[in-house]
Amino acid sequence: MDPDRRNFDIIGQLASLRRYARSLVRDPGDAEDLVHDALVKAYERRLTFKAGANLRGWLLSIVHNTYVDARRSHAARKRRDDALQVEGEPLQPASQEDALHLAQIREAFLSLPLEQREALHLVAIEDMSYQAAADTLGIPVGTLMSRVSRARAKLRTYEDDAGARSHLKLVGGGND
Repeated sequence: MDPDRRNFDIIGQLASLRRYARSLVRDPGDAEDLVHDALVKAYERRLTFKAGANLRGWLLSIVHNTYVDARRSHAARKRRDDALQVEGEPLQPASQEDALHLAQIREAFLSLPLEQREALHLVAIEDMSYQAAADTLGIPVGTLMSRVSRARAKLRTYEDDAGARSHLKLVGGGND
């Protein structure tokens, strides 16, 4: 087997690409479409990939750029996202407190501005270094750090507010 082909293991990166795409578009079907489009571009540009370079970062950059290109060229995407945000996802009553809390955290994460959501996803979920995440997004490291900091602060504020106004009631007493 050609050693360059071993360094170009896209299959091993699919999970990361799908997670990142899902955090960008918030819809599993659209995320799969985004990953597919990005992989087509990666295949077309495979000769530009330098052996020994960070394949994951390169692929995540392609996913990011594909998303940005699609967003700019499709004004309808904005209208659809706005409509989805108004409707929201129907929440099923959680059978356990942790499931409800996790749904609320997910909702808070998805309500973050796109720039903050991108930065926090790459650093916290994909476990990328600040430098690698900044390179993926094509921004300075300081800008990335600022976005991550603001995202974390908003999530902490949400947690503090949620704790102050608990949505859960004890069955059989105690809550007024």
